[in-house]
This record gives sequence, structure tokens and C-alpha cells, in this order.
Amino acid sequence: MASAGQDVPISPLLDFTAGTMGGMVGLAVGFPFDTIKVRLQHPETMTRYRNSVQALFKIVREERVAGLFKGISSPMAGCAFLNGLVFASTGYLIQAQLPDASTKPTLTQITLAGAGTGIIGAFIATPTELIKIRQQANTSSGKQPSAWSVAKALYEGHGMRGLYRGFWSTAGRDMSYGAYFATYEGMRRLLTTRSPDGEEKPLGWGRLMVAGGVAGVAGWIFTFHLDSIKTRVQSVDYAPPRYHPLPSLSPSPALTPSFALARAYSNSAPAVSPYRTTWSTTMYMYRTEGLRSFWKGLWPTIVRAVPVNMATFGAYELVVGIAR
Repeated sequence: MASAGQDVPISPLLDFTAGTMGGMVGLAVGFPFDTIKVRLQHPETMTRYRNSVQALFKIVREERVAGLFKGISSPMAGCAFLNGLVFASTGYLIQAQLPDASTKPTLTQITLAGAGTGIIGAFIATPTELIKIRQQANTSSGKQPSAWSVAKALYEGHGMRGLYRGFWSTAGRDMSYGAYFATYEGMRRLLTTRSPDGEEKPLGWGRLMVAGGVAGVAGWIFTFHLDSIKTRVQSVDYAPPRYHPLPSLSPSPALTPSFALARAYSNSAPAVSPYRTTWSTTMYMYRTEGLRSFWKGLWPTIVRAVPVNMATFGAYELVVGIAR
């Protein structure tokens, strides 16, 4: 990526560092909105809330403000790191398409780089978001399980396959990084002014914030329906935890400390669960709830996207500016 007012590409290391800091700032700003979105999409909690505003007050009343930040430890460790990789990977894939470093990339090239980054990043995003969703969907006001305990329970119950449930829907959703980065760059170019001698003037913070906010909205508009599907897929397991059919060869719950937690947090569904795969989930949502089901939680996500991505790109540009 190139920062505001700079056509010279920055190093992958600086891209990664600035992207990580931007991810941490953006996550802290937008996590309460994300919790509301998950509650509105989760099949076991969506009937508790009428709309986003009512969900906000109900969560705070029943679970206090801390309820809005359930599960933040997993994405703070994983998503902030992933955000750094996203910025660095997108910058690298953009440069790989150019004949030399001085060539300005087209918006199509930026879109392709961002989409490729989304597919690669899904290998990290899938288990991270799966753990986050399981924590956010817990409506109890008591002591909450740690991200590690949830991950351990999922692994003991289903192995690596359990941690990567929802991979394809996550990869499809994260291809929106193409629209995300292309919109940011397009807005930057649109908002850039030139001096009388024809040179581009550096963008001010206000215009950078506008570009970031619009980019965040664009990234979600194109793939929000996939996020709704992903939440359903990752909220419910398609099969019970692993165990041998012969009782004598089955692991004893007493010998497996987190066996009970695996059962509690696996939300295991029958073998005929409509949430077995991305496709079965899509068809079930459409047949039983209509097209509207794919857009539940859109408004808190859009409202969240503006300040979150203003903060994300603002922090990114700030770190790059300091480093340079």
C-alpha cells in the first residue's frame, strides 16, 4: 500500500506494523456494534431482540457494559494481527501485478489483490471468529469462558475441522477486501487536490477519515449476506463431538476435563441440521425466513463500519507517517 500523499510503496514490514495498530484501534471502537450484530444473527439469540437499539439496551441491562465486549480477547490477539497481514499482503499482491514500483496501480489491480488477501486471511480469520461468535452468543452474566478454553473444547470435540467450521463462507466474505481497498484508494484519488503547478497535495486528516469510512461501508455492502450465513454456520455444529461408538473405547468425561465444555459450547445439532454446510444454510435461511434474513444486523454493521474504518485507516496513516 502507499500512504496518503505518497505514491512510493512502503515496505511490507511497515505495512504490517501500521495495519496491526490500525486493526487494534478499529477493533476497540467497533466491538460493541459487532456483538449486537452477532446477537441479531445467531439462531439461538435473535428472537430475544426486536432491533439494534433494543438489543443494545437489553444487553447492557442484563449483562452490563462488559456484555458488549464479550469475546474481545480472541480478535484482539488474532484479528489485529490479521489486519496487519491484510495490509501487508494486499500491498505485496498489488506490487506483484506492476511492471515496476513507480507504476500507479489501477483500481482493478487493487480489487484483485484485496480479494486474494481475503482468501489467504481466512485461514486465520475462521478459527478466530468462530471462537468470538461462541463467546458473544453466550447471554449469561456469570463468569465467561476464556478464548483458550473455548478453542480447546472445540478441538477436543471436533479436531481441527471443528476450528475451521465456516471456512468457505469466511473466505467468500473476506474477498470484500477487494472492494474495501479499491474504494479507499478511489476515494483518496477523488478527494486529492492539485496545486497550481499540477502537483498533488497531501490529503488532510478529514478527507482521509471520509475515505476510510466510505471504504468500510463498501466492504460490507457487497458481502454482508455472506457474513450472515457465516454466523449461522459457525454458531451451530453439524455433528456431535468425536467419540468411539463402543463405550469401552470412548474417552471418559472424567478423563477429559474440557469434555463438558465441549458439549456446552458445541451447540451440537442433529445430523439433519440445516446448518451443515454453507449451501444448506443458505437454502434454509431463504426458504424459512426469506431474503430479509440475509441482512439482519446490517444497520449496526454499517453504523459501526464508519467510525471503525475511520479509526483503522487513521491509525494506519499515522504510523506510516511517523515511520517515514
